[in-house]
Amino acid sequence: MAKLHFRYAAMNAGKSTALLQVAHNYESLGEKILLVKPALDLKGDDRIVSRLGVERAVDFLWQDAVPLPVASGDVSVILVDEAQFLTEDQANQLLDVATNEGITVIAYGLRTDFRGDSFAGAARLLSIAHEIEEIRTLCRCGSKATMNLRKIHGNAIFDGAQVAIDDGSVEYESVCAACHRRERLAARDYPRSFEATQKN
Repeated sequence: MAKLHFRYAAMNAGKSTALLQVAHNYESLGEKILLVKPALDLKGDDRIVSRLGVERAVDFLWQDAVPLPVASGDVSVILVDEAQFLTEDQANQLLDVATNEGITVIAYGLRTDFRGDSFAGAARLLSIAHEIEEIRTLCRCGSKATMNLRKIHGNAIFDGAQVAIDDGSVEYESVCAACHRRERLAARDYPRSFEATQKN
């Protein structure tokens, strides 16, 4: 039976690299795949971009309220990058495709945002995926990283919009819960807003 898989991690864990490797593996076996990413992800435009420099054009840039263009027999596997940006309805569609069309779906994404709050897509996938797997990476202190810091000019930021693509002005660091808390407490002592940091 085809399944919906959700593989999640903190930033910089190699999710996109892993997805592209899985795509290569399936294609080397003669399987037809569909590469998908939410239109909300502006990084790389219509491409999946790995931090290691590997990239590839997606087959479908998924707009909200637009159904996936698949039916049984069209493709064997759907690979979704940046799945945290999916809507709840899009996540439900992935489950429907796996269960009704018999197409394996593997979605990669973050579990939480820079504040530690849930993304709608990730929360739904954690609830409905047949299989959930954590891709591990390390914090600066050597512990397992489970959270994400948003940084502007090297300073950790804890307010602002949930989605801010790392385009050079915004960067992210994967950290453990203890280091995230230390940065959050330091920001309370020396408040830094997104707007104030942009002026520096």
